[in-house]
Amino acid sequence: MQTSNLVYTHPGQDQMQVEVILASATDTGSPPIYTIRMRYPRPIHGEIMTHRVFGRNARSSRAVPVKTMLNEVRTIPYVPWHWGKNQKGMQADEECNEIVPIRNFRSEMKLGKLTDHTAKAAWLAASERAVEIAEAFMVAGYHKQNPNRLLEPFSWIDTLITATDWKNFLWLRQHGAAEPHLQDLANLVAQAIDESNILRLTEYEWHLPYITDQERATMNNEVLLQLSAARCARISYKPFNGESSIEAEINRYNLLVMDERVHASPLEHQAMPDTFWFKEWNNPHLHGNLTGWIQHRKLIPNEVYLS
Repeated sequence: MQTSNLVYTHPGQDQMQVEVILASATDTGSPPIYTIRMRYPRPIHGEIMTHRVFGRNARSSRAVPVKTMLNEVRTIPYVPWHWGKNQKGMQADEECNEIVPIRNFRSEMKLGKLTDHTAKAAWLAASERAVEIAEAFMVAGYHKQNPNRLLEPFSWIDTLITATDWKNFLWLRQHGAAEPHLQDLANLVAQAIDESNILRLTEYEWHLPYITDQERATMNNEVLLQLSAARCARISYKPFNGESSIEAEINRYNLLVMDERVHASPLEHQAMPDTFWFKEWNNPHLHGNLTGWIQHRKLIPNEVYLS
């Protein structure tokens, strides 16, 4: 039975979230597999992207309406809660509490007077200016991919990650040398994994994020794979929340795989256990970045361009 898991949040920062969508294990020799939804500051997303064992999809600034982004930056902006003091290297050994002097530039581009702000107030002033300019771009008719870029430093991002190897991520990112906001995220991930409920799968059962027990019992694997992939893809603009039209999801799946250029990343979250036999996996060429698991993506024609 597929069991629900808790949403873990950082103390005092409820927008930083970690939720195990589905954790699965098997007796075939495959390591446990976890699909985890994370919400974290957009500025640290690049550091998440360095972990190549992750199969992932994330909120896209090209997909979210500008009005949605504007509202979020106005009401729940990302504001750092670690303010390191400048020094050599990539880490800050102590916090900085200095006042930030800002020279006001008005629209007529004349120098204004210097005003002093706390770090948080200065950051919010920058976000307000970004909102003002992004909204102007929207009113002028520019596509959302342009004004939304201005809002990214002050926004949150939802990311869905599936992996069988989390040890290296935690080893690197829970360390004191890691970016401090990413340390906080990694600590939540470690807690969520440690306390998650595990679904036990047999050899031919699939790890299927966002699929209910009832759907597993009443639908065949082909449909379930398509539904899971489509629901995972929805995180590009909003995490799947249970609202679903089967027909709409199947249409979404077809848009992913039927195009001349297949958009296969949402198919990296579904996987079936491989078998370890005589010190070898039966199908290592189908694992992708999921050790010991046959990845849905690897079963799709044209999942990667070969010249």
